[in-house]
Amino acid sequence: MAGRHSRTRIFSSPAGIAATAAVGVALAVGGTVGAVQLTSGSAQPGPAAIEFAPTVAAGSLAPSSPAASPSASASPSVTASPSASRSPQAASRNKARTAAPKASPTAKKTTAAPKVLDSGSCGASFYSEGQLTANGESFNPNELTAAHKTLPFNTKVRVTNPNSGKSVVVRINDRGPFIDGRCLDLSRAAFATIASVDVGALTVRYEVLG
Repeated sequence: MAGRHSRTRIFSSPAGIAATAAVGVALAVGGTVGAVQLTSGSAQPGPAAIEFAPTVAAGSLAPSSPAASPSASASPSVTASPSASRSPQAASRNKARTAAPKASPTAKKTTAAPKVLDSGSCGASFYSEGQLTANGESFNPNELTAAHKTLPFNTKVRVTNPNSGKSVVVRINDRGPFIDGRCLDLSRAAFATIASVDVGALTVRYEVLG
């Protein structure tokens, strides 16, 4: 059987070129439509159709009804605030005011003045040698002490210089002085309180305190 050879016609005129292009476009469109129909008719519904469908996240879907909205159901109900009510009692400014209690002054403790048991005048001198006193203490010339011939130990005696008015209270812890005309022998510190130690001796007024 002899084979057939297809011959291609060559159009050299512009009208022929345009006609040839129109025929090619028609054939191309017809072939595409036929292919689409064949594909849609033979394809089974499956993953191919789902692959081109846009995917939507489940969380981005808006609720279809207002009842499904969580904000609508979770919103608390508003209750009316209680109205302020005044007490039927009278205002405090209408009540009679009582006077504020006055602070009572605290009584100051007063020390009773020592009682004078005996008094008189005599000569007084001083001594400052370190030695034991008659009651067994170590003599300290800087303490306010004195020696007397007969007064009990630890007796308090106020000695005053009548010339200056200065006085000192001494404690008897020793015996003396053994010189006529003198009844007290003061420590150096006690004598210096009422007079200068350069005087050495002077007449004093004494008061035995109880």
